[in-house]
Order: sequence, then C-alpha cells, then structure tokens
Amino acid sequence: MGFACGIVGLPNVGKSTIFNALTAGSGAHAEAANYPFCTIQPNTGIVKVPDPRLKKIAEFIPPQTLIPAVMTFVDIAGLVKGASKGEGLGNQFLGHIRETNAIAHVTRCFDNPNIVHVDGSVDPARDISVIDTELIFADLEGVVKRYPTLEKQARTGDKKSAAIIGVLSRVRAALESGKPVRALNLSADEQAIINDYHLITIKPVLYVANMDEQGIQNPEANKYYQAVKKIADAEGSKIVAICGAIEAEISAIEDPAERSEFLKSLNLPEAGLDRVIRAGYELLGLQTYFTAGEKEVRAWTIHKGDKAPQAAGVIHTDFEKGFIRAEVYHFDDLVSCKSEAAVKDKGLMRLEGKEYVVKDGDIMHFRFNV
Repeated sequence: MGFACGIVGLPNVGKSTIFNALTAGSGAHAEAANYPFCTIQPNTGIVKVPDPRLKKIAEFIPPQTLIPAVMTFVDIAGLVKGASKGEGLGNQFLGHIRETNAIAHVTRCFDNPNIVHVDGSVDPARDISVIDTELIFADLEGVVKRYPTLEKQARTGDKKSAAIIGVLSRVRAALESGKPVRALNLSADEQAIINDYHLITIKPVLYVANMDEQGIQNPEANKYYQAVKKIADAEGSKIVAICGAIEAEISAIEDPAERSEFLKSLNLPEAGLDRVIRAGYELLGLQTYFTAGEKEVRAWTIHKGDKAPQAAGVIHTDFEKGFIRAEVYHFDDLVSCKSEAAVKDKGLMRLEGKEYVVKDGDIMHFRFNV
C-alpha cells in the first residue's frame, strides 16, 4: 500500500537538506545548495516508519527478518509567486504535488545572512501565504474550466453531474474566497465525488518548522515558529519543529548507540525526523497491524477504520477476495503473555469475520480460500 507525502516550500528553506536526512540509506538524494531551484526533478525516497513494537514482537516470536512499514517522501522543487501561471517551472512542480497523498510544508524559521532567501527576508507566514495562494489558484483554474460543462449536464438531469456540482459549488466558493478545500472538512463521500479533480488544497498539511541549532532547543520561544504554529492551529494542521542541519548530522551516524549519545548531548529526546515520519503517518489517517512468524515479523499499513478483508488485501488481493476469517490478538496481549502460545492458552486469540474493524497494534493471521 503506497502512501506519498510531498515536501514543498519556497526555494532555499531547507527542503532538500531535510529530504536527504529523512531518506538517508534509501538510495535517494536531492542536491542541496545555497541558490534557488537547485532541485528541479522530484526526488523520491522510501522511509521506514519508526515503530518500537516491531522489535518487541520479535523478542517473543523470533523471525528471520524484520520488515517495517514505509512511507514515500517526494522532494518537490521550490515554488515561487506566479507558480500557478508557470513561473519558476510552476506548472511542472504543481503536477508533482497532485500525485501525492499529503503535503509536508517546510518553512524557514531561522536567521542566517549567509543563506539567501528568495524574497530577501525571513517571514514564514508570508512564505506560507505565497505557496497557499499558488495552490489555490491552481485548483481554482481546474475547477473553473470544467464547471460550465458540468452545469449544463446537471441541468439535463444527469445525476452524476448534479452530485459533482453539489460539492464543486462549495469548493469553488471556498477557493474564490482564498480558502483551501481542506477547510471545508468534506466527508469521505463528498471527497470521493470530486476525486477526479485531483485538487491539491484538499490534501492534509504538516508544517515542518526548520530551525537552527539554537532555536530547536526551545521552539516555543522562537517568533518564526510561533507564526507557523498560529497558522497550523487555525486550520487544524500539525506542526513539527526540526533542525535540518542537526538531522543531516544524525543521519550520517550509522551506530544506534552513537546516535543516541549525540542526541543526548544536544538535549534532544529523539531525532526530529522520526517525529516528521510519525506525524505524516497520522496525517494520512493510517495505522499499523502486524503479521508474525518464523519467516518474518512485518508491519502493514492500513487506513483507520479498515475491516479485516481490506487489511488482508494489503498483503495480496487474493487474501481479500478469498477472505474467510482472521485469527487476531493484540500487541499488548503478546507483551503480557510473552508468547503466542500463552496468548492462545489464555483465550486472548479470537476468530474475527468480515465485519471486524482492525485496531492499531493487532497481530493477525488470515484464513482465506482462492
């Protein structure tokens, strides 16, 4: 199951530095340099979702391999004012954003006269406004182009067109007033109706406040961070503060013990990028279930609310088509009982059918017939 998070921001805010740290070891690499548009083609990296439960399961059910859940991050070139009209290769970059499931919006929250800013000064609220405006313009252009045809079809009694217009009229009004589509809080059914429009501003957003080494020690005291937090709070988005320079150093340390010591020396409880990955996972409404056996202990990604057959389908479509039932117990049960056999003996392993809603942390064995 593939989930992609696009990393966006103005040129020279630290996107590529953060992407390289985030995807260290994946084989992906984005050029990072002190000039605008050093990233033109999008760079893609597969990132492991940090989850300590995976190793814990392996303590009680020793496997040959451990396979974590993953997310895809896409480093999209810096957008500028006029991107929706093609400025700075804007149309090409906007097309890359449409292909992602969520947006990680990197904002510059530090002063450094040696690192040029495309607008000549540091102002994250202004920067966010520039990018939001371009994304809104891009969405509005697409809606306006198709709107007259849909209206005509709806007037002839075409039910599908009428349903689309019912949602699209609200979308158009929001965009024309300068609001992103996500501000409408459309239901899942409403989003499905307009899915073919591939709207950018319907995507959930995570703000990544890129700070310097001093600012990351106390983000709340940083005026730039506060400006971003105010925007994130107002629209119900998440914000994560990280220091791109520190994360680049952390990613270069291969030994886990050395990495831990380095973090302690900086008075940081964990790598900021771990929080970015988890926040992105949460942003998309995802959760994890596990399969465990002698061959592998593996984390699988599903949407919150998915039922057992859908969870089985993530492994293989045949599992969903031929689903019979699932043997289910929870990670907490395994930790408490210390072995799968003890879980069974205590009656904590259940047989669940097609209507079972999978919970985060479930450990599952599927029975199916193809």
